[in-house]
Amino acid sequence: MSHFAQLDKNNVVIQVLTGNNDDPDRGYQWIIDNLGGTWVQTSYNTHGGVHYGQDGEPDGGVALYKNYAGIGYGFDGIGFFAPQPDPTWVLDPETYYWQPPTPQPESGA
Repeated sequence: MSHFAQLDKNNVVIQVLTGNNDDPDRGYQWIIDNLGGTWVQTSYNTHGGVHYGQDGEPDGGVALYKNYAGIGYGFDGIGFFAPQPDPTWVLDPETYYWQPPTPQPESGA
């Protein structure tokens, strides 16, 4: 299945739809023709800038826009990212995950 995220005027995801993976361009064109708006393809198998296979392991596939889009996620043209949990957190440019100002201590420390 192909997935497409609709963005509002502030590039925030307002919905994600599923299309036919046999011809993703056709699904995208149907969405544009019938629903209008701004849409970006997103991959259910992409997390933290890595593409994962059916077994949950990295498979070397194309990591599409850093993360799978969710409602409320932002999009900056490079990737999708969750809402910022706190103003002090910083977006990791590789994974597009938010990082706290102080790293979590390692277990047993």
